[in-house]
Parts: sequence; C-alpha cells; structure tokens
Amino acid sequence: MAQPPDITETFVKEVDENLRRDRARDWVKDNSKYLIGGLILFLAACGGIIWYQQHRQQLAEQHVEQLAQLYKDIGTGNTSKVPQQLDDLSNSGSKAISATALFTRAAFALQQNDPKLAIATYKKIRDDGSLPDAYRDAALIRETALEFDQLKPDQVIAQLQPLAKPGNPWFGSAGEMTALALIKQGKNKEAGQLFATLAKDKSVPESIRNRSIQISGSLGADASSALAPQAQ
Repeated sequence: MAQPPDITETFVKEVDENLRRDRARDWVKDNSKYLIGGLILFLAACGGIIWYQQHRQQLAEQHVEQLAQLYKDIGTGNTSKVPQQLDDLSNSGSKAISATALFTRAAFALQQNDPKLAIATYKKIRDDGSLPDAYRDAALIRETALEFDQLKPDQVIAQLQPLAKPGNPWFGSAGEMTALALIKQGKNKEAGQLFATLAKDKSVPESIRNRSIQISGSLGADASSALAPQAQ
C-alpha cells in the first residue's frame, strides 16, 4: 500500500505565510489612522521645505533688487532712508546679502564722516563667525586701516599676523601695515625685510610694491631684484 506524501513542512509554511499576512493586514487596519496621519505630516513637511526654499529664494532676489536701488539712491544723493534700509538688509537670511549691506553701511558711514560707526560695523563683520573668511578678512583689513593711528604697534601686528604672510590674498595690505607698525616699534631691520618681501611678491598690488621698493631701500633692505620685471 502506497504511503501518503509528507506534507508537514509545506503545510507549516503555508500556515505561517497566511498568519503573517493576516497579522500585517490586521495591523494596517488597526493603525490606518496613524499611517494616514503620518503620511499627511510627511507630505506637509515636504511641502513646507519646498515653500521655505522658494520663499528664501524670492526674498534673496528682492534683497538684491533693494541693494541695487540703494546704490542708485546713494549715487543720486537720495540718502535719507539709506541707513535704515541697509540696517534692515544686514539682517537678511542670505549671508552674502547681509555682509554686502554691512560693508555698504560702513562705507556710507565714512561718506557721512562717521568713522566710529564704520569701525564698529567692520568689527561686527569681523566677529561674525557665520560669515565666510573672505568677508571677515576684508573687514579686518579695513577696520585696522581706519584704527591704525589709534592702535598700539603690537596690536596692529597681532591683529594682522594671520594675513601678513606671503600667499595670503591680503598679504599686500596686511604686510604693509605690519611693516609700518614695526617701524613704530623701532624694528627697522625687520620692517625693511618685510617691505623687501612685499616688493618682490608679484601677487601684491603694484602700488604697494612700488612703495615697498622705496621704503625698503631707505631701511637698508635690498629689493633691487623687484625692479627687473618693471624694466622689461
């Protein structure tokens, strides 16, 4: 007599799969409200992010237009509302616009013969760690230039030390002020060597190189090799 096939393993698998399917269906049914609510929240969050990004982009475009109009107003002398408008734009969510507004505010303060406000504005830029280094370094250079006569030589040297190095984009301005501070300290030899380095550095603006050639020579430093490219 033939033996019946062993269906135990197959049967168990089918029962297990049916049980899993039933449990999944029941779980979805029991939690359908939460699933739908979660989906709605997810879609709302995605929509909010998209809206926020578009809103920021629109604001940035508006702020650029406002800056352009402000420059026109300054050019035509229509400046009664310029300070307040620049102050408002300095709070822009765009760091580039905020920094540009602050630089313009400082320049406008100088135009209005208010160096204290200009210095304070440059300090605000310099101390803002959220801004790119390029903005902060530029502010430091301008701030130091405005305060140069009021600062002690060692303060000037300490402030500009990170920038007064060959290869730094601000080496020309920072190096020149550092060398002048060294002269105030009576360190003519060190100043002459720094002026000679400035004179020979082709990345330094030509106006600074020309001054450095003259001053380094008067301090006994040799910058004669810097003259060769100019004679060609």
